[in-house]
Amino acid sequence: MMLTLERSTYRGTRRRANGTKRWKGPREKAVLEQLLGEADVRVDGDRPWDITVKKQDFFRRVLAGGSLALGESYMDGWWECGQLDEFIHRVLRAELKDKVISWKDRLGVVQAKLMNKQSLGRAFQVGKEHYDKGNDLFEAMLDERMIYSCGYWKEADTLEQAQVAKLELVCKKLDIRPGMRVLDIGCGWGGTARYIAERYKAEVTGVTVSEEQASLARQNTEGLSVEIRLQDYRKLEGSFDRILSIGMFEHVGYKNYRMYMQTVRRLLRKKGLFLLHTIGGNLWSANIDPWIERYIFPNANLPSISQISAAFEGLFVMEDWHNFGPDYDKTLMEWFKRFDSHWSSLRKRYDQRFYRMWKYYLLSCAGAFRARHTQLWQVVLSPTGIYRSYQGPR
Repeated sequence: MMLTLERSTYRGTRRRANGTKRWKGPREKAVLEQLLGEADVRVDGDRPWDITVKKQDFFRRVLAGGSLALGESYMDGWWECGQLDEFIHRVLRAELKDKVISWKDRLGVVQAKLMNKQSLGRAFQVGKEHYDKGNDLFEAMLDERMIYSCGYWKEADTLEQAQVAKLELVCKKLDIRPGMRVLDIGCGWGGTARYIAERYKAEVTGVTVSEEQASLARQNTEGLSVEIRLQDYRKLEGSFDRILSIGMFEHVGYKNYRMYMQTVRRLLRKKGLFLLHTIGGNLWSANIDPWIERYIFPNANLPSISQISAAFEGLFVMEDWHNFGPDYDKTLMEWFKRFDSHWSSLRKRYDQRFYRMWKYYLLSCAGAFRARHTQLWQVVLSPTGIYRSYQGPR
């Protein structure tokens, strides 16, 4: 998702005593300036998307460490950018991501292929490290229902409207009716479950791997036909008319995609419907950007179209595939505005380095969606196919 540049592509190196390459100081700056120039980004320029370098070791650090070093050096205050989202957008749009790849990036790919980073034993790690950071943080950043996924901006003017529109879109695609049993895999703070129970009078079971989410979700759905479980999807039992998963599949991992689809098929009644709402990548991948994995979403993995389709082949019929990835750009920008406007109160619990980390997370992801480097898909699946035809609303 971030800048990754291939050192070995460029000249201007000299050998260390052990035979490995080391960049010459002045040459490092020239190489990075040349690369950024391809994205119409200037070092110490005066446009909003230009970067201001505050420490000269920045050039060596980024060329040696790739996208992880780019993000960490921003957290450390080594560089600034007036419009970080647009900087990332331009870097990705210019396809600079393939021109600086560190050995740590390559190691991450190897590790992802050798081990199951999303095994049952590691299932709760992302809950503890991300979703349990603090409900105050997410309350400040998100809409009133605390929906932590892409809004639907087709006819919306505000974040609240966009999230309600997304929930309505999901419910209409699933044709949820009163009395149905609905499963929400990755229920967050219960906003979706509450909406479905209140508006559509369905019985909802929500599961999450975050203790903080489960606790607040139970409060938010008290008195409704909603059950919230602190549970991994692989341990689920029961039978449901409708199943939905919004913003959770990114934590499943490519080695578990087939098992995930088999689990959903086992839980879904024969005439049921399943909606998968997930961020997706344009290419097959075994892991995620190393900075995102280290600081934001441990063990995450963005699926490609081929990975998703292979996972459900023979288990489901694909009824609808809807891409509204550009809407995530706007959603993330709204989240950052809210986070930034509440920083004066949040800073009592979170330090300045956290502020820079969270800002980099939200704005760099916005830039990635703007560059169409990442997508947002809603896929509707049925066990045997809808009789006659399925009409997916937009």
